[in-house]
Amino acid sequence: MRLADKVVIVTGSATGIGRAIALRAAAEGARVVVHGLEPDLVAGVVAAIGEVDGVARGVGHVGELTEDHCPRTLVDLAVGHFGRLDAVVNNAAAVVTGDVRSTDATLFERVMRVNALVPLLLVQAALPALAATRGAVLNIGSINAWSGEPNLLPYSMSKGALATLTRNLGDVLFREEGIRVNQINPGWVLTENESARKRSQGFEAEWERRIPREFAPSGRLFTPAEIAAVAVGFLADESGPVSGQVCDLEQYPVIGRNPLKYLAPKAPSP
Repeated sequence: MRLADKVVIVTGSATGIGRAIALRAAAEGARVVVHGLEPDLVAGVVAAIGEVDGVARGVGHVGELTEDHCPRTLVDLAVGHFGRLDAVVNNAAAVVTGDVRSTDATLFERVMRVNALVPLLLVQAALPALAATRGAVLNIGSINAWSGEPNLLPYSMSKGALATLTRNLGDVLFREEGIRVNQINPGWVLTENESARKRSQGFEAEWERRIPREFAPSGRLFTPAEIAAVAVGFLADESGPVSGQVCDLEQYPVIGRNPLKYLAPKAPSP
C-alpha cells in the first residue's frame, strides 16, 4: 500500500474532496485525522475508515480552523493518538461569491484567513512532527487561482496566495527540513456542496448531466474520488523529490485556451 502506516491530517474531510482524500488515504494504509464542522459527518468518515485488528485507523476533530488553538489541536491529536505525523492536507476552504464591486474588507479578510492563512498556521504547527518523518504537505487549490470567475474574486485571490505559499515553502522546507510541499488545483468537481450551491442558484434538476462541452470536454465533471487518487500520489514516497509544484487538474489547458471560439455565433444557414 502506498501510504502504509503513515499518519495524515486532512482538513475539511467530512464531505467532498476532503472526505474522498481521507478515505483513499486510509485505503492505501494511512491512519487519518478527520476534521470538519459537523459532528455526525466527521463521525461517519471515521466509521467508514474503520479498524484493523480492533484498532481504529481514524480519529476525528470538530472545530473551526480559524480558532487560534485548532491547528495545534489537530497536530497534537495526530501525534498523541498515532505517535507521529507524516502528512498534512490543507483542503478546507471558504467558497464564497464576490466581485470587484461587492467584495468588502470583511469578506476579503475572512476568505483569506480560511484559505491562505490557516494553511500556513497548520504547517507552522506541524513543522517539528513533519521534520521528524521528512513528511509532506499537500495544499488543495483551484484553477481559479489563475484568474477566476467574475463572481469568485476573493476566493480566486486566496487560492493565488495559496499557490505562492506552496512554491515558497516547497523550496524552503524541502531544502531545510526535507518536507515536500505541493499543490493540486482541481477544476470543476461534482461534490455535495457544489450540487447544493447550484440548486440554490436556480439550476434545474440533473444539471450535471447537461454540462456544455466547452466546460467539460468529457461530458461530465470530475468526481472527488478522481481528485483523491492524484492526491495520494503526492503524499506517497514514490513522489520522490517533487516539491514546490502546483499541478492543475482540469479537462483542458487552463493557460492558453481561447474559450471565445466556443461562444462565436454560428454561420447562418444557406
